[in-house]
Amino acid sequence: MTVYASNRRRLPRHPEEVEDPDAARPPAPAVAPSLERLRGRLRELAPVVVAFSGGADSAFLAWVANDTLGEQAGAVTAVSPSLAPEEERDCRLLAGEWGLRWTAVATDELADPAYSANDGRRCYWCKSALLDALAPYTEGGATVVLGVNLDDLGDHRPGQEAAAERGAAFPLVDAGFTKADVRAASARLGLRTWDKPAAACLASRVPYGTPVTVGVLSSVARAESALRALGFAQLRVRHYGDLARIEVEVSDLDKVVDEREAVVAAVRAAGYRYVTLDLEGFRSGNLNGALAATTSPTASGGSR
Repeated sequence: MTVYASNRRRLPRHPEEVEDPDAARPPAPAVAPSLERLRGRLRELAPVVVAFSGGADSAFLAWVANDTLGEQAGAVTAVSPSLAPEEERDCRLLAGEWGLRWTAVATDELADPAYSANDGRRCYWCKSALLDALAPYTEGGATVVLGVNLDDLGDHRPGQEAAAERGAAFPLVDAGFTKADVRAASARLGLRTWDKPAAACLASRVPYGTPVTVGVLSSVARAESALRALGFAQLRVRHYGDLARIEVEVSDLDKVVDEREAVVAAVRAAGYRYVTLDLEGFRSGNLNGALAATTSPTASGGSR
């Protein structure tokens, strides 16, 4: 795997090494016992390959795996049209900053009609493509590990089902980490990803039943990138043909209205004719509400 060396100061290995442990730290219970359980679980699974998307969870897992296992830990980022360009760039930057044994691998889930059809099992086929792409990196007996936390288990995410079928492991779950625990531990370790806004693949912006295409994903990516450039950190642009439905934090609703002309121009430049604002604000996974009530609540990997 490609190693990106870093010229930056080494991040602290343990919480007590953070220069100002009280600065910008989210309130949370002590994380040291959970962190030691995570390190122990990673040692049991070693060698490991972290499926590294750059989000707070996978970034935390990648850092701890690298810190704990050294050369027995690698990180791989799957690159496809469903990955936001900013996320790919940040994976590369984080790999350099942290000295991860990192590489990027192309995946082509869009070539699978079962994926592009975009039914309630879309994420199953996406994760299957990911695990297939990671297979060459496990030939020496490595275990693929994913940044799934306890909070993820209650949503509709069939991708986890596909991962488990192929022998992937979820060490954050095994160690008892919730999303809040991940953020608290990341802050104590000095990781800049501790407060990174929640992210998900771009296909999660497309309502079930609407085919996922490169063009659709490109429009979503361009619209979201333009809105981030305007200062909106946590957002989604939901795709409804030539209509875009913007979700931002409730605290940012006034800002959207105040900057209405710039917002409309940015989204229209991405290819949308109509620009709408969801007054309920940002809601992770809200498109899952359209799924049939018979969908298994334990299936993992859906629209966020």
